[in-house]
Amino acid sequence: MATHAPITPAHRRLAKSMRRDPTPAERAFWHGVRAGRLDELKFRRQVPMLGFIADFVCHEARLIVEIDGWQHDGTAAGRSQDTRRDEAFATADFLTLRFENELVAGDLDAVLGKVRAVARSRIEGR
Repeated sequence: MATHAPITPAHRRLAKSMRRDPTPAERAFWHGVRAGRLDELKFRRQVPMLGFIADFVCHEARLIVEIDGWQHDGTAAGRSQDTRRDEAFATADFLTLRFENELVAGDLDAVLGKVRAVARSRIEGR
């Protein structure tokens, strides 16, 4: 499944807006992975793909990292939306890792370690 389908101007504007105004947890995670800081892996942030906007994407590892805040409030509707996103990404051979804002803020090193390990495993497994 192609991940480079046409992107509507509204979707592109939303992604750009999200890049300009990240949550504190997204900002911290981005600081840890940008410019190859995490094991020389290249990440992009707020990437429109498959009709959604993925928080962080490492195309080489086919890995998506979602930093879940208040929008993922644990309601049935929120879980359903997350499941649809994760399934769409999985169909395109992307694995989604989800971390709550509080975990990223409280133990960024553990989050980055998990992302590094999963990314390397996926790259080596190809």
